[in-house]
Amino acid sequence: MKQVRIPAAFIRGGTSNAIVFHQNDLPEDRAQWDAIFLAAIGSPDPNGRQLNGMGGGISSLSKICIVGPSTHPEADIDYTFAQCAVRDAAVDYAGNCGNMSSAMGPFAVDEGIVTVEGDEALVRIHNTNTKKIIHARFPVDDGMAAVDGVLALPGVSGTGAPVSMEFVEPGGAGTGKLLPTGNVVDTLEVEGIGMIEASLVDAANPGVFVAAESLGIAGNEMPADLDADTDLMARLQAIRKAGAAAMGLKFSPALPMVGFVAPPMDASLLSGEAVPKGDGDLLGRMVSMGNIHRALPLTGTLCMTVAARIEGTVVHRAARTVADPGDALRIVQPSGVIHCAADVAQQDGAWHAAKAGVMRTQRRLFDGYVYIPASAVAA
Repeated sequence: MKQVRIPAAFIRGGTSNAIVFHQNDLPEDRAQWDAIFLAAIGSPDPNGRQLNGMGGGISSLSKICIVGPSTHPEADIDYTFAQCAVRDAAVDYAGNCGNMSSAMGPFAVDEGIVTVEGDEALVRIHNTNTKKIIHARFPVDDGMAAVDGVLALPGVSGTGAPVSMEFVEPGGAGTGKLLPTGNVVDTLEVEGIGMIEASLVDAANPGVFVAAESLGIAGNEMPADLDADTDLMARLQAIRKAGAAAMGLKFSPALPMVGFVAPPMDASLLSGEAVPKGDGDLLGRMVSMGNIHRALPLTGTLCMTVAARIEGTVVHRAARTVADPGDALRIVQPSGVIHCAADVAQQDGAWHAAKAGVMRTQRRLFDGYVYIPASAVAA
């Protein structure tokens, strides 16, 4: 059978890449989407390289975004995120990708979905995965999203125009509650491990956080070394599974996220650069689709930051004490130091996250058509 072609763009958002589709260019029957997305991205690939598609062999380069008309009264566009597994024929819609969220506003402006006057745009994004609203502010040049700028993003070469991302009321994105169990710390019974302390926090995406020391590691190890420790990765997967059960979540390939944290210490980056202890407030690592993320997933960063502002959590214990909790948290991750802020406070005895914010860059890499074997569409 021949191939069919579907209009698409290939865009970097933050530290991720994705194929971006207009919703009206896809079948109305969403049951057909998985086969199309897997064929476009090159999954499943037992070799883990996705050479027969647009994917890059790791979770941050195996993503799909769909943009359509808004179905929410406080948003300008709808945005749906799909995470494709690399080695398996699986597409996960359980959560959002914060990094690719940063490209959705510029995409909407460049495609003429949202009209902008002046030199700055505000696009209100409704993420259909989490039912949350995201505000994206970014500079505009002659009616198009600006790309050139001075913002350097850890893990991305060069600099770019800043996209200010504000996640509005991020709590309860997956479970409906910021603290799904009502506790700042839970003791999970984990198969193969026994009892372990964890903080279960749901902000932007649900996350399960443990202390690095409880896993017998320092917390500043490099991703490749951690991936190679099959026993550690199996334990993290078991912790993720136990956390999902405690949160009342359906266990999926992507969610809940699991990560570990450690107090500030000297660390090395993937670039070979060194980060001294004083340049960070917290060390963090997170698992994404079975691998340690080379740069923290943005929604994971947001969730970790919110958790750091909730007194008593595993993350709060590890983070450096700051005079003003409204200041940005400096998280040292494998690709550099990321700054993230969150407005978190107690209201009537319960913790509440009003917003969480971070700066990203984005760039459209090319557009045209993505080709799909007709057999995949027919299936």
